[in-house]
Amino acid sequence: MFSQGKSKSIIILFLFLAGVINYLDRSALSVAAPYIQSDLSLTPTEMGIIFSSFSVGYAIFNFIGGIAADRYGAKLTLFVAMIVWSLFSGALALVIGFASMVIIRVLFGMGEGPLTTTTSKMINNWFPPSNRATVMGLAASGTPLGGAISGPIVGFIAITYGWRISFLIIMVIGFIWSICWLKFVKEKPENSTEKIKTENKKVERETNLKLTFYLKQKTVLFTAFAFFAYNYILFFFLTWFPSFLVDARGLSIQQMSIVTVIPWVLGFAGLALGGLVSDFFYKKFFKKGVLFSRKLVLVTCLFLSAVCIGFAGLVTTTASAVTLVAFSVFFLYLTGSIYWAIVNDVVDKNNIGSVGGFMHFLANTAGIIGPTLTGFLVDKSGTYTAAFLLAGGLSVVASLAVIRFVRPITKPAPQIISENVTFDSKTRM
Repeated sequence: MFSQGKSKSIIILFLFLAGVINYLDRSALSVAAPYIQSDLSLTPTEMGIIFSSFSVGYAIFNFIGGIAADRYGAKLTLFVAMIVWSLFSGALALVIGFASMVIIRVLFGMGEGPLTTTTSKMINNWFPPSNRATVMGLAASGTPLGGAISGPIVGFIAITYGWRISFLIIMVIGFIWSICWLKFVKEKPENSTEKIKTENKKVERETNLKLTFYLKQKTVLFTAFAFFAYNYILFFFLTWFPSFLVDARGLSIQQMSIVTVIPWVLGFAGLALGGLVSDFFYKKFFKKGVLFSRKLVLVTCLFLSAVCIGFAGLVTTTASAVTLVAFSVFFLYLTGSIYWAIVNDVVDKNNIGSVGGFMHFLANTAGIIGPTLTGFLVDKSGTYTAAFLLAGGLSVVASLAVIRFVRPITKPAPQIISENVTFDSKTRM
């Protein structure tokens, strides 16, 4: 239907739009939170539990979604995921209290869980290692854009028509994307023009490594820890920053919905540029090892993000707090594609989805712990200062851990066989 070059562009576009919808859905609750909290008579601790409940389903289905992408394909897995999460996003319009909100948010999180692992799997299917981080950054940059537009859109709808209507509109958008994705996107490039050949030659065949081999590697575990710190800051910003602006800084709902756009715009730029920067260093410092460029960007930018978010809790003016949070999100998102680039660099194709899903599962436990812990700290202290400092301190530790523990993975020696082998372009090495 399309040339391979055009098909690649379509895939990037659809993955970008999936990210926009994903964070439009996810951010909608945070923007509408002051209305929801008032309407349902929720305490800050209860609101924190609601924010965290999303990540219970989300973290589990990061892993399950990755396994499904390896087994059934990224295209089908992402189609089902979009349908499910859109359906339960719309179902938020039906909540009647705390318990129903928690249940629906868990189910909503289950639907969103496979997004990033299926995105990584699809990119691995279509793009070479030298520009996968760039493509991952461009595709994932839709997520902060979704966060940016959710403030004005959801804020306007909530003020004009009520907060419940905004979730129904977002559900319809997700259904439309799903139909188009199923119609226009292919799982892998077609190689129908290449004939199957029989050759008598030595073939070096990579040992079929089990998933458990990778799950025990320090590189995977400490990349997941860094991703945990990334998600801790992200979920803190995503869930509590709008309420911080209203409660601690005295902004109105209208003012808050506009101000929250600023960090998201910088995040969009950071996520789009992060992959480009990583691939630039990948090509420039290739002789020093593939992980050197990834670690250089990850450690530097995660540390800078930590410093900014920590100081944002100490400053006394709204402008300085918003500025520091915006720069924290910018530096944070510069690392956004690096975690996935590392997985693509060190894991064989058959385990990309599963290992990426496992890493994402561990990382997104931050979304379970962070929002609830933040609500508890706010309840007990009456301020957000401790929550800001905790988010920053965790990321400093994670940056140091990456320097120490993320190393190339030593795999078992490949088997060498000599036989008549029938193979096509997919098995040629």
